[in-house]
Amino acid sequence: MKIVNVVGARPNFMKIAPLMEAYANDPNIEALLVHTGQHYDEKMSDLFFRQLGIPEPDINLEIGSGSHAVQTAEIMKAFESVILDHRPDAVLVVGDVNSTIACGLVAVKLGVKLIHVEAGLRSGDRSMPEEINRLLTDSISDLLFCTEQSGVDNLAREGIAPAKVHMVGHVMIDTLLKNLERAKSSTIVDELRQKGWIDERGFAVLTLHRPSNVDDPSTFGHILDALEQIQQDLPILFPIHPRTRKNLVALGLQERIDALENIHLMEPIGYLDFLKLNSCAKVVLTDSGGVQEETTVLKIPCITLRENTERPVTAEIGSNQIVGTDPKRILAAYEKTKTGRWREPQIPPLWDGKAAERIVRIIKETIACESGQTV
Repeated sequence: MKIVNVVGARPNFMKIAPLMEAYANDPNIEALLVHTGQHYDEKMSDLFFRQLGIPEPDINLEIGSGSHAVQTAEIMKAFESVILDHRPDAVLVVGDVNSTIACGLVAVKLGVKLIHVEAGLRSGDRSMPEEINRLLTDSISDLLFCTEQSGVDNLAREGIAPAKVHMVGHVMIDTLLKNLERAKSSTIVDELRQKGWIDERGFAVLTLHRPSNVDDPSTFGHILDALEQIQQDLPILFPIHPRTRKNLVALGLQERIDALENIHLMEPIGYLDFLKLNSCAKVVLTDSGGVQEETTVLKIPCITLRENTERPVTAEIGSNQIVGTDPKRILAAYEKTKTGRWREPQIPPLWDGKAAERIVRIIKETIACESGQTV
């Protein structure tokens, strides 16, 4: 059985790593890895491949950045030749980035079965490009693997045949659990302490990258209003996304953030260092879906700077508070973490480090049987 696996952006890398390992343990599966190049710089791509032990991509499309339309179209054009050259039994895509829908469309139009890992997640906010990618990819997939029960429920409401849908847990958590011990040996906290950025009070971690937060000067300014108060109480470490760094300057906010002595801008960092920071933080503030899930497993308080989440289990039983961008709500959530009034989180079902094993087993049982191959 030949499976073409697609990655394109940094969130994909943590999800594909355990799958490539599970394939390697099965001699009946030929797994090809295609990197579209949607994220292509060393910090956002190459470093993650090395740290997570992901094999070098068999094919790198080297698409690079562009508008949503341009990037999606370029990926589709390049990926079509991959399918025609290799004639796989299936294409596997993960998450909700442009590479996911672009490669999914090509596969289905060429009659190749499509597998979607992390299916069924919904924020209900169609202004998010990722929400459109999720909806469209799920609607054309042959096998859909869900990380939480809300995904199963959403797909049922949308009329997806139950036989296609499987609750398997979360491959990204497979990666976290496998690398947590390695992350403990990271020296990043000691290095930052030596620089004088953090002290005995501990620290907060901040990530911001969503266009709704970093493209609008008013919204970004409101977030900074809250951060200005928090940094007086606790140093904030801010590994800054390239898009966010660019917008700080474009929106005229660079001088304002430079004036806040306890917000420390950092270059994007590797997976192990980031895992170490989050696991040691007093609180994490983010607009990232994946960080909401990681902090739930790490049992670190998370404040989500969005009005919604496509990962509701993190707020229902996890450590996540969804507060939007109103400074008063952000600060109220921060006070909860200080006083210990945030709820002790639970670990969602099947987030046990074995999701990739389940996925590969189901793929074999389903696609091999449908094609008449021996499992």
